[in-house]
Amino acid sequence: MTIEPTTIEQNLEKFLLVLSVSLTVATISRTLSWVRQIPYTLLLVIVGAILAIVDVRLVNLSPELILEIFLPPLLFEAGWNLNWKNLKRDLFPVTLFAIVGVGISVLGIAWMLAQFTPLSLPIALLVGASLAATDPVSVIALFRELGVDKRLTTLMEGESLFNDGVAVVAFSLLLGMALGTEEFSAQSAVLKFGLFVGIGVGIGSLVGFSISYLTQRFDLPLVEQSLTLVSAYGTYVLTEELGGSGVIGVVTTGVILGNFGSRIGMNPRTRLIVSEFWEFLAFFVNSIVFLLIGDQIQFESLTLNVEAMGVAIAAVLVTRAIGIYGLGQLSNAIVDSDISVPQRTVLWWGGLRGSVSIALALSVPIALPERDTVIGIVFGVVLFTLLVQGLTTQTLLKRLGLLGQQMVQQEYREAIARRSALQRVLEKLEEPQPKDVDAEFFRYQTALVRGQLKDIEEDLNSLRDRYPDLRDFATEQFREELLSIEADTYAEFVRAGRLQKELAPFLQNVLEGEH
Repeated sequence: MTIEPTTIEQNLEKFLLVLSVSLTVATISRTLSWVRQIPYTLLLVIVGAILAIVDVRLVNLSPELILEIFLPPLLFEAGWNLNWKNLKRDLFPVTLFAIVGVGISVLGIAWMLAQFTPLSLPIALLVGASLAATDPVSVIALFRELGVDKRLTTLMEGESLFNDGVAVVAFSLLLGMALGTEEFSAQSAVLKFGLFVGIGVGIGSLVGFSISYLTQRFDLPLVEQSLTLVSAYGTYVLTEELGGSGVIGVVTTGVILGNFGSRIGMNPRTRLIVSEFWEFLAFFVNSIVFLLIGDQIQFESLTLNVEAMGVAIAAVLVTRAIGIYGLGQLSNAIVDSDISVPQRTVLWWGGLRGSVSIALALSVPIALPERDTVIGIVFGVVLFTLLVQGLTTQTLLKRLGLLGQQMVQQEYREAIARRSALQRVLEKLEEPQPKDVDAEFFRYQTALVRGQLKDIEEDLNSLRDRYPDLRDFATEQFREELLSIEADTYAEFVRAGRLQKELAPFLQNVLEGEH
């Protein structure tokens, strides 16, 4: 079978149109001050919805496209940037939210839909599974921009990464029941779930550790960058082929490479190059996905399912509240995780639904008579969470008092970074001057840099005077810098062949003993 050149040309034109629109919107959202209050992913959804209203359809959004092309890089990037030390501290509540919380969401949403709408229980369970996966990309981006506490970011991102995999597995198990091809069995469901997750973790660990040790043998930034990209897609495809959860596999690989492989196998410069590559790729993919989500809205389907959508929205909020507040309190009681009520409130309201929910709904076979109803309900809930919850999260953070000190800390970090950069510039200017560079230029630049350094130091002193707690924050930042230097030094010895394996951190125990 040959593909006509005109077909290739049309598809390329459509892709370039999507790319142009999405990157234009994303760029505008970062440059215009009055638009910057809206997270760029939400702005893309709004633009996509406007295109749908005027019936401009960019491309047909295939669920396979999201799950196989768009999802792996998004999951890998999140796993790469997830700090294992922070995640390990909150692994118990994250696991509770991701596993038990998904179960509460699926069953609660299904019960309310079966009780208050004409939907049958199997179809209601399918909707519940589609809506159980949280996708707080917009909220996480907002957290990073506003300098929200890292712990809150870790809790939300960690839960999202793992509940995506659990929700996809639950959806797969329930789809056969909705189609009438399988009968539900608790024992069989638990066995399949364990198999899905086990294969995902196993393959992800194998790929992650293999590439970690492979990158120890050479120092080629472009090759190492390419290996991370191959690992993201390769893990997903291989895990799915072997009957496991590709989502869990990619997340596992990303966490291992980001926290272990990048430390023992990459020098700091390579690690920075790879991190910047994944940051760009996540921005690129998100820009396309969220625009297409808005563009794929079927307003006719939304209007036909308004009542069911309202019930589903209420069910999502209620079950999310039960899961977050209830399981958060349980975690506090069992392991003293100390998740405050304001933090739980943000976790509850920030549990948006997005690309994974859309992909699962669109993957329902045409053979299912209620397919359009499922898609309509899921689209309606996703739009509500993105446009209502997403746009009001910043206001909620302010009202709960979770922004004040974080904004100051962000300002302090930026001033420290500028001071470090200018100090390096000054050191360069104070070196012996090249004969072919004008001496007056050196004097002018030196005076300029020194003046800027003086201004920054005054700003830092002013911040310290106004916010005495910054001294504790600065001490913690300096402590982390010392630990990072120690870890990087061990990694350099391993790469040079002077050590067979990276040593366990020594400084951490010393600093903790003093602390």
